[in-house]
Amino acid sequence: MHNPGTATPERFPAQDRFTDGAQYIAGRPAKGTSGRTHAVVDPATGEEVYTYDLAGTDDVDAAVAAAREAFPGWAAATPGERADALHRFAAVLAERAEELARAESLQCGKPLKLTREFDVPGTIDNTAFFAGAARHLQGQSAGEYSGDHTSYVRREPIGVVGSIAPWNYPLQMAAWKILPAIAAGNTIVLKPAELTPLTSLLFAQAATDAGIPDGVVNIVTGTGKEAGEHLVGHPDVAMTSFTGSTAVGKRVAEIATGTVKRIHLELGGKAPFVVFDDADLEAAVHGAVAGALINTGQDCTAATRAYVQRPLYEAFVEQTAALMETVRLGDPFAPGTDLGPLISHAQRDRVAGFVDRARAYARVVTGGEAPRGELENGAYYRPTLVADAPQDSEIVQSEIFGPVLVVLPFDGDDEGIRLANDTPYGLAASAWSRDVYRANRATREIKAGCVWVNDHIPIISEMPHGGYKASGFGKDMSAYSFEEYTQIKHVMFDNTAVAGKDWHRTIFGDR
Repeated sequence: MHNPGTATPERFPAQDRFTDGAQYIAGRPAKGTSGRTHAVVDPATGEEVYTYDLAGTDDVDAAVAAAREAFPGWAAATPGERADALHRFAAVLAERAEELARAESLQCGKPLKLTREFDVPGTIDNTAFFAGAARHLQGQSAGEYSGDHTSYVRREPIGVVGSIAPWNYPLQMAAWKILPAIAAGNTIVLKPAELTPLTSLLFAQAATDAGIPDGVVNIVTGTGKEAGEHLVGHPDVAMTSFTGSTAVGKRVAEIATGTVKRIHLELGGKAPFVVFDDADLEAAVHGAVAGALINTGQDCTAATRAYVQRPLYEAFVEQTAALMETVRLGDPFAPGTDLGPLISHAQRDRVAGFVDRARAYARVVTGGEAPRGELENGAYYRPTLVADAPQDSEIVQSEIFGPVLVVLPFDGDDEGIRLANDTPYGLAASAWSRDVYRANRATREIKAGCVWVNDHIPIISEMPHGGYKASGFGKDMSAYSFEEYTQIKHVMFDNTAVAGKDWHRTIFGDR
């Protein structure tokens, strides 16, 4: 079924593209066959904007079959041919930038200025990057490593990739999954979160319109339990890439082992924000507020634990709270809005639960509540600063995924770095200091896949993104991501006419 809901054409200019369903298989939209429906809800208003038929296992099978059929031809395309297609893809995305930005804001509650300036341009840039990177896929040069033999290494695509993307950055996560996979010659079936399928579908449609062959990019929108688990366990899927919580990542790994497929996991985070006593306090305060509140805190790299050396601690708490109180909540489509709602009322209530429980052992300096009045129908929560929580408390150790920053003091540098490493996670971190030696030590000793110095949150297409420890393994973006989506083959040539006979003689003697 298709129900356009209450969104106006101004807020949802691409709604006519979804009349044929929320699946995209073999270059065409389709309706799901599970017999159940799901609604995309505007988290700013609580109103349904699109209702669609969920994918079932039959839809997953059809999408995998389409990807498998398309694989030989796409894998055989030259790197230049794939690069040309991706350049056209980037151009189509640029033409549709405004409708992508509005669809992303509508389904996620992101301020439109964020999707216009960050999500969509970042996706277009990532597409252009992989268009160029596709031409640099290579193995190793030939060499004689064994007498009378020449060896070289081929880098080859894996096959059909089954990917699962989260709801916090639906467009960018679709791009991070799809682009390196297809640039390397694979085909893909992506399952977006059922809360936020709109921009993933627009992305796939743009790929077709750019001339990427049918079946190379497929989308199935269903539940994780049905469509997601079936995709991960499918025998014709050669690799699974998942972004989401660590708990679900463990389940994905468990299912994937049944068919011994390759897995790539980008999981949760609890990023430390370490402020040494020689840091620029004003810069650190602004960095903390931006880093903690990006995407309403629904970012696995967001600053969540600020460790501040004791001489700066009270001033940091006071100034950060004051700056948080200037952040403007509001309609994501209004120009003056700084912060939108959380993805759903359920997520808002989850975040509120962490803060409410923390009142028993910590100080809630500002925020800690949902706004009243005209915003109360949306999933809004005020920017929140919590101070003086014990290191082993829930609010310090667990991923909250909301606009909440916890601040703790430390004394010596050793303690600050130890506390930064004292969670199961290791996705991202930042260190704030004017001393290059101090900062360099922090980048070396903090166990995280990315450590910023005097900044927190920026990412670029040319550099890898991925975690340590319970934050998963493998890399998104950059040329390093090709390591995930290719396999290595050793090829060895016998350069003589008698080497085979010599080996036979060595092993079996003269016969």
